[in-house]
Order: sequence, then C-alpha cells, then structure tokens
Amino acid sequence: MSKMERPFDEELKALKEKLLGMASRAEEQIALAIRGLKDREEKLACQVLDREESINLLDIEIDEMCMRLLALRQPMATDLRFITSAMKISNDLERIGDLAVNIAERTIDLLKSPQLKPLIDIPRMAQMSQDMVRDALNAFVNLDDKLARDVCERDDKVDHLNNQVFRELLTYMMEDPGTISRAVDLILVGRHLERIADHATNIGEDVIYMVKGKTIKHHIEEGGRATHLKSCPVDK
Repeated sequence: MSKMERPFDEELKALKEKLLGMASRAEEQIALAIRGLKDREEKLACQVLDREESINLLDIEIDEMCMRLLALRQPMATDLRFITSAMKISNDLERIGDLAVNIAERTIDLLKSPQLKPLIDIPRMAQMSQDMVRDALNAFVNLDDKLARDVCERDDKVDHLNNQVFRELLTYMMEDPGTISRAVDLILVGRHLERIADHATNIGEDVIYMVKGKTIKHHIEEGGRATHLKSCPVDK
C-alpha cells in the first residue's frame, strides 16, 4: 500500500480539517469582538461570550484526536511533527478565543459610559492580528514556511502599534482623571490584541518546525530581531 493510501492519512486529514474549523471560529470571534467595540453593539459582544464554549470543546476534541493518534499509530518524522504541531496550534487558537472573550467583556464595560475617543489604531491592530492568524493557518495548510516566517516578522508592527495606543491613552488619563477607567479598558483591549498576534506568531513558529524540523526560539534584539534556529532531525 502506498503512502497516499494509508488509512492513517485519512485520520491526519480529519485532524487538519478539525483544526481549520477551530481557526475559522477563532477568527470570527476576533472580528465579532472588535465590531462590537467599534460599533458599540452589546449584542455582538454577548455573541462572543456565547460562542466561547464551542472553541473550548474543539480544543478538547483535537487534543484527544492527537493523543489517540500518538498512542495507536506511533507516528515518525513528518507525521509526528504534524501531530505535535497540531496540539500546540490548537492550544494557541483556544487562547485566541479566550482573548476575544476578554475584549468582549471590556466592550460591555465601555458601553456603560460615553465613548472616550474615536477608535482608529485599535481596529488597525485587530485587522493586523486577524490577518496574522489567517496567514499562519494558510502557512500550516500549504506547508509554507516562508509565509510562516512573514507572520512572525509582523509581530513587531503590532507591538509598535500597541505601544502607540498605550502612550495616547496615558495622555488622556494624565489630562483628565475622569477618563482613567475607560482608558484602562482600551489599554487592555490593545494588550489582548497584542497577545493574539503573539499566538499567531507561535503558530507560525510551529509551522516552521513542522516543515523544516527547526525550532525558532530566543528572539534577541540587536539592532533588530535576530532569529536563532536549532536544528532537529529531518527526513532523509
């Protein structure tokens, strides 16, 4: 029986489809949470809260699928890297879902008071983070380590924008203590979006490990971000 005809391949395909379904829901949660904040729609924020359970259940299902495949199939090399990467990606997607819920909760608090300022940079951060998640999963599907590296490199742009949001909101708080509660909520939204970008970066790193058998760790700032690669065994 050729490799393409293995029953194991069908199980791996089912795992990939389950993971992509989870990624799609996580993306929807980010978009919904930010739309609720930008449009000041509490019902949209509540929808994010209502959908949290579905992502958590998918995370559990994927973990169970991976553990079963590891135990029963005893995969080697590429298949092993795929399954272990799927477990880590699932965990990152679950955390992304949690962060979208956190944004929705901050939105519900913010809607109790007049809007502090028009939202410009936060929706930009949200779009950048959401694009990173989508591209990281596209890299996973297409085994595209170059796209995965591109995702990782975009993380600094989100960090920079988050710092910009923080400085602007800090100015509001210093000038008017009455804005502190709302400004802090918006600072937290920015922080949650920055963490979503971090998780997308984690997924990108997992894709590079899966494709190249290399683990990216220990980003060191020396006039820019330097990426160190630690080689792992790869297929001959």
